[in-house]
Amino acid sequence: MLNQVFAEGKSLNVFPLKITYTTKEVVGASIAQIGVGVSSRHFKKAVDRNRVKRLLRESYRLQKFSLLELIPDKKQLSVFILFVGKGISDTSLIPEKMQLILQKLGNSFQNKL
Repeated sequence: MLNQVFAEGKSLNVFPLKITYTTKEVVGASIAQIGVGVSSRHFKKAVDRNRVKRLLRESYRLQKFSLLELIPDKKQLSVFILFVGKGISDTSLIPEKMQLILQKLGNSFQNKL
């Protein structure tokens, strides 16, 4: 999944988040697969990277339902969410930006229909 997403996928940016995604025809599988990543260049300690990844997963989990409604039938969405910022000073920043980037992703699906 991961290699295909980065090789063939499209990307959207809302700083400090970057989403790379692909869609494919699948019957009977889950509607969406996600992965999250944080650079070890900017977050030297694993504790900090893991905290940011937890925040990313939780904010996606809380806001995914509006996106999943827009995915066409018999399609599977593969998404990788990267935190590209150099630091995190405010934890409320991630849910706000996640909402914006998921709206952008949902709009890209609506434009295709």
